[in-house]
Amino acid sequence: MAAHNDTGKWGEEVAVSYLEHLGYCIRHTDWRIGKRDLDIVAVSEEQQLVFVEVKTRTDTKFTSPLEAVDRQKIRNLAVAAHAYLKVHPFEAEVRFDIITVVGSDAEHCKVVHVQDAFNPLLL
Repeated sequence: MAAHNDTGKWGEEVAVSYLEHLGYCIRHTDWRIGKRDLDIVAVSEEQQLVFVEVKTRTDTKFTSPLEAVDRQKIRNLAVAAHAYLKVHPFEAEVRFDIITVVGSDAEHCKVVHVQDAFNPLLL
């Protein structure tokens, strides 16, 4: 596996631990439909279904991890979320969050959680 894939997988593990610590129930990680995927699908303490996009970087010298969630990525997440809900119906409010993880180890990384980061219907 390429180094950037290892970094991304590690970031998703950090994000899962972070969410669990906040009381979220993790339903799925790395859920795939064709070429599209959902990094984390969780249920918040408020019983909202939360689709979480995780962006991991070792540093922010060149770009912010939030900038990687562009219009095309949001469209792909919306398609994947729609497919997920067809397979796993959930009768509650849905939201899309972004978690960024910057660093190279769990003790020295910075985690930022942007709740309700975007609404794909508004594109």
